Amino acid sequence: MNNQETSLRDHATGLSLGTVYVAWLVATARTLGFARDEGFYFRAASDYARWFALFFEKPAQAIDRSTVDAIWSSNHEHPAFVKSLFALSKLYLFDKWHLFSDMSTAFRFPAMVLSGMAIYVTYLFGARAYSRTAGFIAAVLLGLVPSVFYNAHLACFDAPILAMWTLTLYVYWRSVKERSIGFSLLLGVIYGLTLNTKHNAWILPFVIVPHALLVHRRAAGRALRLGMVPLPANLLAMFTIGPLVFFATWPWIWNDTFPRIQAYMAFHLNHEYYNMEFLGRNYFSAPSPRAYMPVMIAATVPTVTLALFFVGAFERVTTEVKRWLSFVHWQKPADPDPLHTDLLFTLAFFAAIGPWLFPKTPIFGGTKHWLTAYPFLCLFAGRGFDLVCTAAKGTPPIRSVFVARVVPLALGLCVLLGPFLITTHSHPFGLSTYVPFAGGVRGGATLGLNRQFWGYTTQSANVEYMEKHAPNGSRVFIHDTAWDSWERMRDETRVRPDLQAVGSPSEADIALVQHELHMAEVDYQIWTAFGTTSPTYVVAHDDVPIVSVYRR
Repeated sequence: MNNQETSLRDHATGLSLGTVYVAWLVATARTLGFARDEGFYFRAASDYARWFALFFEKPAQAIDRSTVDAIWSSNHEHPAFVKSLFALSKLYLFDKWHLFSDMSTAFRFPAMVLSGMAIYVTYLFGARAYSRTAGFIAAVLLGLVPSVFYNAHLACFDAPILAMWTLTLYVYWRSVKERSIGFSLLLGVIYGLTLNTKHNAWILPFVIVPHALLVHRRAAGRALRLGMVPLPANLLAMFTIGPLVFFATWPWIWNDTFPRIQAYMAFHLNHEYYNMEFLGRNYFSAPSPRAYMPVMIAATVPTVTLALFFVGAFERVTTEVKRWLSFVHWQKPADPDPLHTDLLFTLAFFAAIGPWLFPKTPIFGGTKHWLTAYPFLCLFAGRGFDLVCTAAKGTPPIRSVFVARVVPLALGLCVLLGPFLITTHSHPFGLSTYVPFAGGVRGGATLGLNRQFWGYTTQSANVEYMEKHAPNGSRVFIHDTAWDSWERMRDETRVRPDLQAVGSPSEADIALVQHELHMAEVDYQIWTAFGTTSPTYVVAHDDVPIVSVYRR
């Protein structure tokens, strides 16, 4: 098989994995309620859709400052690329072509496609860095992290930045490997779009620049000796084309550019600190617990994935150490890799989780804020799977050729079955899910780990209780659910159209409580307003209360 056929085979495999994942997400989208942030982005994307429709019809009017500022001021605290995709998907896939019956699915679809792209790129990365088997296992394990699966459904930015982070590093790696101007230029474009996806992109230079300095050290030394400033083409493209693409694709910063970029950066660098429960304590200000990130990774990532990660990472780190020792002793390295791929993966992993080792970093977003680490965690896990297979093939009982060929398949099924069952069981309560190592959903509750946030479980309360038992015209206190999210549920008959949302228990006939530690005060408010401490119905996941429903 020639290189072109090999490349086509890899792309076909990765694309197939990504497509299956997107189909799974679309098939399960209807049963997942709307996170409160989605309501804000639904509104922003609807505004942007009006701008795109105007731009395609009357571009001069669309780019006029008064039009841009009026429309793009909506939710300008966050960049525009993904919300623009939400808008275009709504404009075409829902309004024009009627591909989806729910407008929300059209809004959510771009994030689902980007999640599928993350699976695709993870496979390519693993296949070309380690082996096709490693790439396959890495890609599937990534999709079978429950928090990844949950966030991949949402019209939010966390799954998209996971995808764009991974794609940026893959294109960068290819630009180094191929020494290609084409890949370097592509890196500039992709990084610009990543900047316009989420502020995690600010961290990427801390991954790419150190790696580039190492890879290009000899060329840089020669350039310095000649009195020239060394700057590889890929870095040049990244730091010139990237900001230009960022500017061009975010109309809000076309006017008053520097003050608006300053305001955007200040919003995130000084972000409000929301509540989050950890080990039975509510945190609502700094300092954050430094154990939060490692404990939550151990509690939410399937344990077999972490075990394979440690196997693969240990082997690659020891190989990298031996390589450096060989340099020190002027010996030829035993496992030469001029691309230093393992170092790139290591930097990408630690850069993604690193901010949560500092006590001033807020923890309000739970695991979603370091999803960008998971592709590289899974790539090391894929390498670990390769090592386990190699070790298993060498044992006396299975040295025959036939049995040796069956070993990877059998081990693969064993490795993937647990994460698959955990992930399928997690839906639609992905934020309430903890792996068996932590005791499952019950264990998470016993340990005092957060059960949910964003108020997305209101739809579950409707399905299980309000749909059949709420009197006509009931006024519902929707607690942590955003008003825009509630209206979208009503428009799509996810909740009965006759039910009316109200802002306090005293106004309500039915009151909901999405259980979080800091929401205990809401229970007291309802008890006072309704004259009872007993909920009429409790939505539970594995016997753990998720939403309590009170009826006046």
